[in-house]
Amino acid sequence: MTKQITRAEFQIMDVLWAESPLAAATVAERLAAETGWSLKTVKTLLSRLVEKGAVETTPDGRRYLYSPKVSRGAYARRATQRLADQLFGGRAAPLVAHLAESKGLSNEDLEELENLIGELKRDSH
Repeated sequence: MTKQITRAEFQIMDVLWAESPLAAATVAERLAAETGWSLKTVKTLLSRLVEKGAVETTPDGRRYLYSPKVSRGAYARRATQRLADQLFGGRAAPLVAHLAESKGLSNEDLEELENLIGELKRDSH
């Protein structure tokens, strides 16, 4: 996947990451209460995601089933790296510091970060 996905496309991906493969009508049903999008809108967004290489299709009779080609984790890694590159010169520490300052960190968050830092230190030696 080379192109960034929009917020609307991310909502489609979120449904597909939770369960796939799905038909366009099922995706539209899952998003109806939240977005109010028509089936036509969902199909347009799915087509864009296919063009961007984020979603693949599988024929199923007279319809297509849609599945993500990129995992949520892989997408998150790329999006985080782009954000760090754009705002913090590619450095992770200022990004984490900014998130901590703006969102606040729970004791659970701090423990997870401490564990991650410990793992990263062990792996680098």
